[in-house]
Amino acid sequence: MSIAGLPEERERWKMSMEADTNMQTQPQAIQIRNLQITPPLLLAPMAGLTHSALRRIMIDFGGVGLLSTEMLSASRLPSENPRISPFLIRTERESPLSYQLLTANEQGIDRAIDQLHAFKADAVDFNMGCPSTSVGKFGAGVKLMERVDAARRIVAEARKRTDLPLSVKIRLGSNTDSGKLKDFCSMLEGEGADMLTVHARFKHESFVRHPRWTYIAEIKECIKIPVIANGGVFSVEDAEKCLRVSGADGLMLGRGAIIRPWLFSEIARTVYGVDIPKPAVSLPDVYAAFIEALKADYRSIYHLGRLKAFTHYFARNYKFGHSLASKVQSSSSVDEARERAETFFANNG
Repeated sequence: MSIAGLPEERERWKMSMEADTNMQTQPQAIQIRNLQITPPLLLAPMAGLTHSALRRIMIDFGGVGLLSTEMLSASRLPSENPRISPFLIRTERESPLSYQLLTANEQGIDRAIDQLHAFKADAVDFNMGCPSTSVGKFGAGVKLMERVDAARRIVAEARKRTDLPLSVKIRLGSNTDSGKLKDFCSMLEGEGADMLTVHARFKHESFVRHPRWTYIAEIKECIKIPVIANGGVFSVEDAEKCLRVSGADGLMLGRGAIIRPWLFSEIARTVYGVDIPKPAVSLPDVYAAFIEALKADYRSIYHLGRLKAFTHYFARNYKFGHSLASKVQSSSSVDEARERAETFFANNG
């Protein structure tokens, strides 16, 4: 029997259908400790993508309630130079900004937190949801959902070291045992987590699998801290349905906001009634602005790799975007990539 055929899955499907008919007015802000997230729209931490250049593009469109860094190694963080590290470069405009830490245990949390204080972090997030095999090999990411005592010690140690808002990003775990999932979330809350983000897929499920938003509704029933839904939001319609089905307190946008950096502003305006102007989007201008943002602060060795990572997603705005992505991926310099992109834009306006 497939997972979709299990009785609990059928019940969740029924819940989602009922929720679709019950759209409620969405709250305009989330307050965790001294941080107000308004609107409750968060940027997901994504390796090679959620760096300063892209964050600034999103800020220009508006609607982002909380920005994020890429995933940061807690053990390496104290030795990183924030003025030149591609993971840590930050401008004054990028606020509020959450820093996501990756670790397999509580060792070194004290030094990492001290460094985040020095960086003037607005919040601290722990990655307990990354399904990468390489991350799981040393017991981090989603593997921590199976190493409950280690996860407990990480959050407890961080809570002792800082008064900053603490959040944790998880997946649904390894299987359909919702009791185990709820216990894990309750543990995080009990150890001092102020907010929980749930990527609504199981450990083994790829991005092509539609997220299981109804599981988030069950988590909401057992904890009191804000719960953020992540996964599968690429449009205003997706956002509205996710909020209806999950009952989440807010949304975290990932790949959808890389493809369309103005997605935050669309959801903020339509779903949350934020008074921001509707953007007149020019795809070539957005692409050019991204390149200029990269060149403004990053050393040249980091330009091309980050441009290729961005183009992989941004190209999906075009019917023949695979051609743009392919041309940029095979480029040997930013100048060559820019020329190829400009030719593509001229022929696909």
